[in-house]
Amino acid sequence: MMILCFSFKLLAGRGRLSCQFLVCKTYRTLSNAPVDILWQKLIDLADVSWHPLFAKTNLPQGLKAKPGLIYQVVTRLTPIPIKLFVENVCPQKLLSIRILAIAGIEQRITYQIESTLCGSYISYSVTLRGWLSPLLWWLIRPYFSRVAQDLAQAAENGLALDG
Repeated sequence: MMILCFSFKLLAGRGRLSCQFLVCKTYRTLSNAPVDILWQKLIDLADVSWHPLFAKTNLPQGLKAKPGLIYQVVTRLTPIPIKLFVENVCPQKLLSIRILAIAGIEQRITYQIESTLCGSYISYSVTLRGWLSPLLWWLIRPYFSRVAQDLAQAAENGLALDG
């Protein structure tokens, strides 16, 4: 399941013309893994082996996500590290991260985990703002669409290995 929002505003004022872009998309998947296992996989920021876009981080093993933490990741697309800022952590429910990479673009990602009778739902939301957001969206969209599913699969595989 996915939800997409795309907004474009053309603004005129003070003798100049400017435009604003906003792209928001939420991907949602169901997992058989319990919320505890999904949450542990998600907040272990040093282990990004499951993430389709991130290759490695500069964090030591075992460091868990906490608000205010700034760290670097290297993506699978470029060898240039980008900075990430953990904005919000609500244990076993929500992790919000802001990506501080390129001038002209603001990117926020939010993971939400919810337990239901059918299993655990993982929601992965991406918000891009700025004049470069349509270009970045076009380049990275295939990776975004896999994040929630890859997290669910990594947690389920870890559960199968433990059990």
